Amino acid sequence: MSLLKKCLVAGAALVVIGAAAAGGVWRWATTPLELAAPQLFVLMTRVLGLQSQLKSGNYEFKAGITPYEVLQKMALGDVNESVATIIEGWTFKHMRAELDANPALHHETAGMSDAGLLAAIGAPPAPNGSGEGLFFPDTYLFDKGSSDLEVYRRAYHLMQTRLDEAWAARAPGLPLKSPYEALTLASLVEKETGRAADRALVAAVFSNRLKVGMPLQTDPAVIYGLGDSYAGHLRKRDLQSDTLYNTYLRLGLPPTPIALPGAAALQAALNPASTAALYFVARGDGSSVFSDTLVDHNKAVDKYIRGN
Repeated sequence: MSLLKKCLVAGAALVVIGAAAAGGVWRWATTPLELAAPQLFVLMTRVLGLQSQLKSGNYEFKAGITPYEVLQKMALGDVNESVATIIEGWTFKHMRAELDANPALHHETAGMSDAGLLAAIGAPPAPNGSGEGLFFPDTYLFDKGSSDLEVYRRAYHLMQTRLDEAWAARAPGLPLKSPYEALTLASLVEKETGRAADRALVAAVFSNRLKVGMPLQTDPAVIYGLGDSYAGHLRKRDLQSDTLYNTYLRLGLPPTPIALPGAAALQAALNPASTAALYFVARGDGSSVFSDTLVDHNKAVDKYIRGN
């Protein structure tokens, strides 16, 4: 039996409604909505047993919609939603550009500095006023016309949750003093990994280097430090240019993350592989060769970089 017929049967059974009233409800439920009969609307909701199934949200109702169709949309949760997708490895600058270009958002952050944006969502000040790394890459649903601050707020709090969970479950003996340092390391892992299976090994190399005081020598950090002056490939003079992110010239982690790390990179940074490797080089197919000694590393470089 259809819902509309159930509505009639149930309406006829109610003494307080009576047969005549049931016919009136039927005519009302199948005619264009006139937003002037809330009591009948509530009554129909109860007769159909939908009072506990209606979902809140931003709904779009076209001209001529009937009360029954309104209830169907609300019971199904057919809300007027849009989506914003943030990708692992994006910089915060890239994230801001994507959200700025989303036509379904109300852009309250236009013209805000990173530091001003963090303050607007209630986040504490970050090193250098940077929002880098602080927002979790994911797909976010929102009602059309929502403030972009709401998306930033949700992404920020989700990153804090994921980071706190990973920090609480971290391996012992890591050379990291704080969750923020873990976030920074995770961003390096995110940018240096071409294959998922290598994440924990890349994290192990960086952790091992931090423990023995070796420079991290990671190209993505150098590129990040070059900013808009990066020409698309690293030159020798770029590696010799002293910025805060030149991990060839400076020991330790860079001062901030260099990208938005995902959950897998966070997990790898805080639970690296058990290995003594201090070096790795890309094979050219997305994977890397890991070496414990400089001699073995140079052999790998000769094979995969120089082609010897």
